[in-house]
Amino acid sequence: MRFSGAQPTVDLTYSDVFLVPRRSAITSRLDVDLSPGDGTTATIPIVSANMNSVTGPRLAATLARRGGLGVLPQDMPLQDLDAAIRWVKDQPVAWDTPIVLSPDTTAAEASRILPALDGHGIVVADASSAALRFDDIVGIVPAGRLATALPDARLGDLVRGRATAIDADDVPDPRAAFDLIDAAGVPVVAVLHQGALVGTLSRRSALRTAIYRPAVDADGRLIVAAAVGINGDVAAKARALASAGVDVLVVDTAHGHQEGMLRALREVSALDLGLPIVAGNIVTADGVADLVDAGATILKVGVGPGAMCTTRMMTAVGRPQFSAVLETAQAAAERGAHVWADGGVRYPRDVALALAAGAASVMIGSWFAGTIESPGEVQVDDEGRVFKESWGMASTKAVVGRFGRLDAYERARKELFAEGISSSRIYLDPLRPGVEDLLDMITSGVRSSFTYAGAATVAEFHDRATVGLQSAAGYEEGKALPVSW
Repeated sequence: MRFSGAQPTVDLTYSDVFLVPRRSAITSRLDVDLSPGDGTTATIPIVSANMNSVTGPRLAATLARRGGLGVLPQDMPLQDLDAAIRWVKDQPVAWDTPIVLSPDTTAAEASRILPALDGHGIVVADASSAALRFDDIVGIVPAGRLATALPDARLGDLVRGRATAIDADDVPDPRAAFDLIDAAGVPVVAVLHQGALVGTLSRRSALRTAIYRPAVDADGRLIVAAAVGINGDVAAKARALASAGVDVLVVDTAHGHQEGMLRALREVSALDLGLPIVAGNIVTADGVADLVDAGATILKVGVGPGAMCTTRMMTAVGRPQFSAVLETAQAAAERGAHVWADGGVRYPRDVALALAAGAASVMIGSWFAGTIESPGEVQVDDEGRVFKESWGMASTKAVVGRFGRLDAYERARKELFAEGISSSRIYLDPLRPGVEDLLDMITSGVRSSFTYAGAATVAEFHDRATVGLQSAAGYEEGKALPVSW
């Protein structure tokens, strides 16, 4: 990356800069390869943050199916992390994970899992069955039907006819799958293999299968990452996660450039697990040098830019994110390591700018918290708007969850030093309610950024991107005018 014109004399965030178009030979956005090349098998440079309100097994599986990487949070009990990793590994790669509910489930209960959205559906069957056969399926209720059903209506009573099913062997390519679903005239079909339910599929899912390459391990299973803190027996926990099948380990703490982190990294690195080791958070080249020397292969960069974070206002500690990524990415490249830009992205442009600054991937938190796949129940406010709750990982709510086993005195003392927002409503975008919808928007914008720079890969984009400085008025000029204008 290079700057167009004068070199900056202050640290910059994403709003302070813009990408300058260059002569390009890239003729199609689909000619761009977004694989991060950071030692993971991800095929798009998107990582979900290890926040309790962002990444659970459902979001991690969905993200990996489209080429990204989900990081399960360190606050999950070890047995829950083990179960979550194994669940992700069991999910279909070519098909969507079916949402299976019993016929006695009410519409109100179903709506807390899946709101009334077009293009989605619920398989109604005996949810206790480990392996469902087609004869076990009562039917498929389109999610949109929940909008008009009475709250106490049973899903079994909302079924209209047998489920439409396709055989996995009959769909050799995404186009064939799309045509079969289109011909059936239903939003969602069941996918069967040798008579057993292996997934569901919609027209949109079939289209995505033609565009995205799933992120899979050596055995062809979806990949997943998990985080550990720096306290306690870090090595034992890392070993247990590796045994469960985790693909990437993230050693995480708010202030990554500290002795506790270096000690934890040395312990994990000494296990020689053969996995990429991510560590952070840091914002300086010095932090890169120390963490890489201790065993990190990927650095998590960002202090204070997250939407749920109040660190900068509470402590004055942090750094504008664009400059933090730029400096650390250059230092990491010199040592054969990579950088994940963590936090501060609010538009696809910000993802592109983080990549231009040298990041291999970009971590997304609150943006993904407001999706149907994120942890937590779907809730509805007094105006009928659908939302989920989100909170910072250093907030009082997170502290209570993390240290719930301490006695009341010790827990109360921990709460005195909490930072971050404990509860915030993240409203689902009616046009992009799912994480896949957001991925479509983000990756299409980033692909276009690559074509403007004349880059076909992430590495070429790092090299060819030209960035200019802009005023606040310049940033505002780039925004679309309100519809009411």
